[in-house]
Amino acid sequence: MPSLNGAVVLVTGANGGIGTHFVREALARGAAKVYATARAPRIWDDERVVPLTLDVTDPASIDAAVAAAPDVTMLINNAGATPPSASLLDVTEADIRGNMETNFFGPVFLARAFAPILTAKPESVLVDVHSVASWYAFGGVYSASKAALWSATNSLRIDLAPKGVHVTGVHMGYVDTPMAAHADGPKLLPAELVTKVYDAVEADEYEVLADELTAQVKAALSGPVEALYPDLHSTNA
Repeated sequence: MPSLNGAVVLVTGANGGIGTHFVREALARGAAKVYATARAPRIWDDERVVPLTLDVTDPASIDAAVAAAPDVTMLINNAGATPPSASLLDVTEADIRGNMETNFFGPVFLARAFAPILTAKPESVLVDVHSVASWYAFGGVYSASKAALWSATNSLRIDLAPKGVHVTGVHMGYVDTPMAAHADGPKLLPAELVTKVYDAVEADEYEVLADELTAQVKAALSGPVEALYPDLHSTNA
């Protein structure tokens, strides 16, 4: 089973609420080193943390990260972005393309770039952070990008499993971070989410359904579309 003890972890979007907890909890579980990446990395208070500049939408930046971190055993694709509107009809073409670059192309190309490093080491891990939006289209292009990443994660899992790399996908509703500040209703604490993710990784689990909402939405996928989106009934009346 994969273990955080002695692992070398690379976290994208490490400056954010969830990313910061991915860094700190990895250290608490015995990680030997954590590359804390961001477009503008910050200083950390632990010598085991290596700040690393990374723009997941820039191929040259990805190549530089691979060169700077050849000892990675766990890649956590955490970085993400939300569009200015939840409606696909209201955002610009640039908004749509930009969101797909950050939420889909970035993590996929990062996984491809680090694949030779991960496959060369035993018990390596790839973690892709999705969302309940992968299965529930309340976020326009955000939902589309997360759905695409979910599909890509499944493909990467099939490709990497024979090479000894364990792939875990993470789905959750709102998490108490600035990105979800606008949202009402229950929110997971970032530390709670990260604990569930690392517990799942160390238990060899392929998927994390971090809250009841996410579990309910996934279960509803086997039903009719109008059951998942009951407002369709009123529009067809």
